[in-house]
Amino acid sequence: MTRFNTILHKTVALGVLATLLVSGCAVGPDFKRPAPPDVKTYTDSALPAQTAASDTIGGAAQTFVDNKDIPAQWWTLFASAPLNALMEQALKTNSDLQAAQAALRVSQETVYAEQGVFFPSVTLNPSVTREKFSPAVLGDSTGSSSIFTLYNASVNVSYGLDIFGGNRREVELLQAQADYQKYQLQATYLTLTTNIVTAAIQEASLRAQIKATQNIIDIESHELDILKKQFELGGIAKSIVLTQETAVAQAEATLPPLQKQLAQKRTQLSVLAGRFPSEKLEETFDLDSLHLPEELPVSLPSKLVEQRPDIQSSESVLHAASAGIGVATANMLPQVTLTGSYGSEATSFGNLFSGPAEVWSLGGGLLQPLFRGGTLLHERNAAVAAYDQAAANYRSTVLTAFQNVADTLRALQFDADTLKAQLHAERAASESLELTNAQFKDGAISYPQLLNVQQAYQQTHITLVLAQAARFADTAALFQALGGGWQQAGSPEKTIQTSTNTSSDTSLNGGKK
Repeated sequence: MTRFNTILHKTVALGVLATLLVSGCAVGPDFKRPAPPDVKTYTDSALPAQTAASDTIGGAAQTFVDNKDIPAQWWTLFASAPLNALMEQALKTNSDLQAAQAALRVSQETVYAEQGVFFPSVTLNPSVTREKFSPAVLGDSTGSSSIFTLYNASVNVSYGLDIFGGNRREVELLQAQADYQKYQLQATYLTLTTNIVTAAIQEASLRAQIKATQNIIDIESHELDILKKQFELGGIAKSIVLTQETAVAQAEATLPPLQKQLAQKRTQLSVLAGRFPSEKLEETFDLDSLHLPEELPVSLPSKLVEQRPDIQSSESVLHAASAGIGVATANMLPQVTLTGSYGSEATSFGNLFSGPAEVWSLGGGLLQPLFRGGTLLHERNAAVAAYDQAAANYRSTVLTAFQNVADTLRALQFDADTLKAQLHAERAASESLELTNAQFKDGAISYPQLLNVQQAYQQTHITLVLAQAARFADTAALFQALGGGWQQAGSPEKTIQTSTNTSSDTSLNGGKK
């Protein structure tokens, strides 16, 4: 065994020496990250320092704070213990998130596997062969044949010199693809958390709409009871009673669609949390239990490209395309391979590791494509075109990201204005309905006038609820548009772990630390 270890050490030394022979720069372009857009603001005109305020649910004034970091667990700003609890469960059990984590591990292991090309390939090749030798191969037709056993123990080394950097570019390409999966994991994480927050807000909105609709039905049913008594006393015509019955029935008909949407939203939240729809969801959401964040961090435009997972993913695709040009270029150039073996060969096992049994070989090979019918050239042209495509897609992704932020900032501004106006309209309609009811009882106005006021109140009451929910939803949309604050926690794995721990800590106190 001592003799064999010596053989192995010499062979490995030969492989290490071969790695030192690699020289030259990698062909193809060296990737440079695109410069951030040279813009200072997201919108074409300045945003107000503060949005309008209203004395109602979701009516707090919101302040835009420039160059402030987004919390990694931004949903805790809504101060909802049920939301924090549901988020913690989802981050542990959501299947899409788990699939994205597995995809990242696959890509990382693929990179590690490809990095093996930087080292010599060393194989142990022991063998035993029983042979019959004929002297006729040496021109002796009279000699007798002999039978013997041949023992062989050798170590073979093969190493491809990466002179033009084709292997390095291939590893670079795979690493860029691994980076893509890393940011796809972060995008999945951001999408999941945003979907849960948005679905919770929509559930709260639907509950408020159902409550408002039921309130309208109660009001109109009360009016119907009064009209029926008036009809029995001969004070009004039957047509008025029928018209009011129609109004009540129409209001009641709006309830089932809202209840259906609420049931579907509950199912969506169950699935997002990794549960089956048949499993009871303990968490419920109402608008009055949600806190509207009053300070909205707005990062610098130059930082947006670093915060949005979709932009980072698109940049990784661009990087991979750049490395692909190098791979295609290297394929057109000579490929040099070194081979060697060291071992022993003897006709008896006892002599296998003796001095005379030593055998070795060294070799080198060069492969230079001469004619492939234009295949290699066009493959490189295709790689260049793929880079151009990735560059255009990157620019489109950046523009869309800035559009998302600009649209959301404007939406938040006008949401506040809308809520303020809608609150005024709802209160005016409520007072008008109260006054009109009294006037109708006194016979001062006709029933069609009362009906018009009822319908106006119904519309403004529901629209007020929608305006309240819009402020919460667009606030969540801003956090998503700005990237969700994942970079505050570091890697995607750390982000998810930190989010789970923080959600657990804040779920006991309504999200306030």
